[in-house]
Amino acid sequence: MKGFILDSYALIAYFEDETGAEKVEEVLKQAENGRTDLLMSIINWGEVYYSIYRSKGEERAEESLLLIEQLPIKVLDADRSLIYHAARLKATRPIALGDCIAAALAINLNYSVLTGDKEFKKLGDQVKIEWIR
Repeated sequence: MKGFILDSYALIAYFEDETGAEKVEEVLKQAENGRTDLLMSIINWGEVYYSIYRSKGEERAEESLLLIEQLPIKVLDADRSLIYHAARLKATRPIALGDCIAAALAINLNYSVLTGDKEFKKLGDQVKIEWIR
């Protein structure tokens, strides 16, 4: 089965109805119908929270966490192996650690990262990307 790792960028685009929200909605429907796996690391989950908190306030950030719970997204804890692989990516590229965690998870599971964040281009062909825009 095809699977996706949700980057915080994609989920924020969906919540804020930004460019690419339609693509995220399409993948959410596929996951809801059992046609794809949709995962997110707890680190990227935290990025969604603090990004929305900063831009829209605490109440909206709390609402976003409740929405995530209702969506067909499995939030995975970060273990030592995942952090190790993410740190190796981070050591050789100028990219945020959260992005490296999403990428490492995608590489480990042979899934694609669902994102619109151009920073992922710095990873070259090491990770499969499904662009939302």
